[in-house]
Amino acid sequence: MFRITKEFHFSASHQLAALPASHPCARLHGHNYRVVVELAATALDTHGFVRDYHDLAIFKEHIDTHFDHRHLNDVLHSDCPTAEQLAKYFYDWCKERLPEIAAVRVSETPKTWAEYRP
Repeated sequence: MFRITKEFHFSASHQLAALPASHPCARLHGHNYRVVVELAATALDTHGFVRDYHDLAIFKEHIDTHFDHRHLNDVLHSDCPTAEQLAKYFYDWCKERLPEIAAVRVSETPKTWAEYRP
């Protein structure tokens, strides 16, 4: 299996309102998110690629337009938009456009990652 990844960045706020009021993430706060998209294929295309990295520009445009400097509760229509939910959302979005999608990882901090991999 061949695998490629590409990393994307955006900044956004959120509030995990479903948590107890004493939990720090229940308060409005923000992150500098990192998103890693992983694509996989059993065979390479005629150019020797899993997929041309330039084809991922549509994902960058989607993030820049709908997520960067936005409030994720509003974007995802959720009271508790977690990194796990973002990973699943981004996976589903990619699946419709990039059939080679294998997984999506989302990081809120340099030490934490959430991943969706079916």
